[in-house]
Amino acid sequence: MIVRNNLLNYKDNYIFQDTDYFKMSLDSLLLSQFVTINLRDKKILDIATGNAPIPMILTFRTKAHIYGVELNNEVYLLGKISINENNMKNQITLINDDANNLLNVFEPDFFDVITCNPPYFKTKNVEFENNNNVKAMARHEKTLKLDDVFRVSKYLLKNNGKLAIVHRTERLMEIIEVMKKYNFEIKKIRFVYPNKVKNSDLVLIECVKNGKPGLKMLPPLFVYEGRGIYSDEVKAMFGE
Repeated sequence: MIVRNNLLNYKDNYIFQDTDYFKMSLDSLLLSQFVTINLRDKKILDIATGNAPIPMILTFRTKAHIYGVELNNEVYLLGKISINENNMKNQITLINDDANNLLNVFEPDFFDVITCNPPYFKTKNVEFENNNNVKAMARHEKTLKLDDVFRVSKYLLKNNGKLAIVHRTERLMEIIEVMKKYNFEIKKIRFVYPNKVKNSDLVLIECVKNGKPGLKMLPPLFVYEGRGIYSDEVKAMFGE
């Protein structure tokens, strides 16, 4: 069922979602707040954009033109509805395609910034995959693998362009290995914790194509401060 929800604290802005698919996640919000965007950044790409929550939130941070690519047609169409309803079509362009095909769509060194909230799991055991194929594609590396994200980003990003991703902490060492393979250098990293007594389950990483060494380790981000109570920092992101 298609529903219309408020786009967080952005007054009079809405996001259209299907209750049978994944709705906008906290991960997307965290990534859209974490990525560094400067005035000189003119073109931004969001890989695996889903129904476009990250491009929509980024319109409140930048005047750059934002592209989003989503393979699933039904989810892509939801993003199109949201963008049209919120009068964002002059700033956001959605592409219904496999992210791997972007090498045939754009010239190399086209983007200043790329964001990606990719599928987290690479299991090949279908018993662990969601029965809903749309959800399975969003969670598992069926069409977009970690290596694909960095390979495509290296081609599309300008020299010293930024790639920001959110991923599972358990895959951090693999992320670093793939990042080095494509000559990206981590510039800042932040670990996300459910609360102060649990281990980190998510990590936010921003790296630079052909960048020089120099890592900034940001303070930990705690999602909850009590049972079902968001931390003050997360509440501020929601606009509460």
